[in-house]
Amino acid sequence: MSDLWDAVYPRPQLKRESFFPLSEGWSLHGRPIPAPWTIETFEEDLRYLCKFRLPEGFAGEGDQVFLHFGAVDQVCSVRLNNRYLGKHEGGYLPFEMDITNSLRTGENELYVDVKDDLSLELPYGKQTKTPGGMWYTPVSGIWQQVWIEAVPAMHRIRKLKITPDLTGATVEVLTDAKDVEISLWDPEGKQMISGAVMRPVSRIPVTLPMLWTPEHPNLYRLRVSTDTDRVESYFALRTVEVKSDGFYARVYLNGEPVFLNGVLDQGYYQDTVYLPRDPAEYERDILRMKELGFNTLRKHIKIEPDVFYERCDRLGMLVIQDMVNSGEYRFMRDTVIPTFVNKHKADTVEHKKDARRRNIFQNHMQETIRLLYNHPCIIGYTIFNEGWGQFHADRMYETAKKTDATRFYDSTSGWFIQKLSDAQSEHIYYRNKVLRAKHEDKFLFLSECGGFSREVPGHVSKEYKHYGYGRTHSKEALTAKIEQMYRAMVLPSIKNGLCGVILTQLSDVEGELNGLYTYDREVCKVSRKRVRAASARAFACFRHVVETGKGGV
Repeated sequence: MSDLWDAVYPRPQLKRESFFPLSEGWSLHGRPIPAPWTIETFEEDLRYLCKFRLPEGFAGEGDQVFLHFGAVDQVCSVRLNNRYLGKHEGGYLPFEMDITNSLRTGENELYVDVKDDLSLELPYGKQTKTPGGMWYTPVSGIWQQVWIEAVPAMHRIRKLKITPDLTGATVEVLTDAKDVEISLWDPEGKQMISGAVMRPVSRIPVTLPMLWTPEHPNLYRLRVSTDTDRVESYFALRTVEVKSDGFYARVYLNGEPVFLNGVLDQGYYQDTVYLPRDPAEYERDILRMKELGFNTLRKHIKIEPDVFYERCDRLGMLVIQDMVNSGEYRFMRDTVIPTFVNKHKADTVEHKKDARRRNIFQNHMQETIRLLYNHPCIIGYTIFNEGWGQFHADRMYETAKKTDATRFYDSTSGWFIQKLSDAQSEHIYYRNKVLRAKHEDKFLFLSECGGFSREVPGHVSKEYKHYGYGRTHSKEALTAKIEQMYRAMVLPSIKNGLCGVILTQLSDVEGELNGLYTYDREVCKVSRKRVRAASARAFACFRHVVETGKGGV
């Protein structure tokens, strides 16, 4: 596993030649482990030790050396050679530490102490100590890449922020250098700009622009240099808007209405839980869904390594990214009552004991948005899902929009809708229901539906009670259920303003058997041809409605 991940640069939009993967020499509680991100069981207290030697000449005179963690769940403290480096809270976001003054010539000893009690104050997603149903096995400790890089102390490029439109991009370079050099290559590999000297905030116009779409995911390669530093990156020319076409609010990609035909993607893997053994599995999942006619993944309550989003950028898959929930979940309050009785509830009641959790959630939300800002695949975000940990959704919407106004926000996916959101977001399980847009400024979005289960003998996790929203027993029956859902609910709702549908889900997860693929990804549980045809009918219906403003096909 480590060899496969070592070949992947963990930060493809700020890539340097300096890269030392820290995947060997690890032990946990004194026992050797092959790589830090293979820990798949829940333990509250973990103590890692990594002994390593940097290659000779890895850092030049005057360089700073940084230690990077992709993600550590939930709270960790880090020491290098008996010097305390710092502490980090939260299990989903990357962080770095300056280790320049703590390094030794020769062998170094890195200690990482992790505390994971599944604190509800911190984002925890769908992890639980008692897995079952829609709640899954918890993962503790270091579950993403750990790596080291050497960077110049002066005029270092700390960050790129790239804001595209349809004729170019504004590139903001965070550096103490007064000027930067820009080189640019078009999607076909032709060099367009060679070492142009620009200010750290500059607009780069593009002649004969090649736009990014799911069908044509055109990427421009970018190189940014100072007198001491150089990074490789990329961007795409594309825009996302929500606006009315005179009949309904719709999502516009590059100025054209787009239908979001997607699936829920939870990012779980049978053997390794939170991270695939082979990073190429991200690409295979994306291509599996494109083969079925889907153009969107709703990344559900989990943040992936940057390489996942790079694959979506390169292969042309739209992504709606969920924020990772915190707070207490209650089955009756958060699922049963809103599903069958009442979907309305105010969310502005303040509890002093909850203030820390809310601050952490808001900060985590903003960090997530900043982390993913440059990825063209990201078209929108889900802030709260089905009321889990929900508070002041309107305020969180305003905060998110101020952080990034270039994407749409589904403030309350499913229910407990407040005033501010870009989406009228509906979850419909157990039945088919024709939906109708109710708001002039919100696009109608069926953000979860389907979830029909099918057990494939030899490809299920037997230790879990099986779960889904209506059982089927064959490829034919499951495919027919999905076809009927599109005929009875999706197509008629498109005529009433529906702009997107998210089918549950990409693959089975543990005992939840409602995937289009089995948990091990070895069996496609539906007819590819017929699901692809159902997707095509939805796209055709949407195009007809948009072009004529009346009825479907």
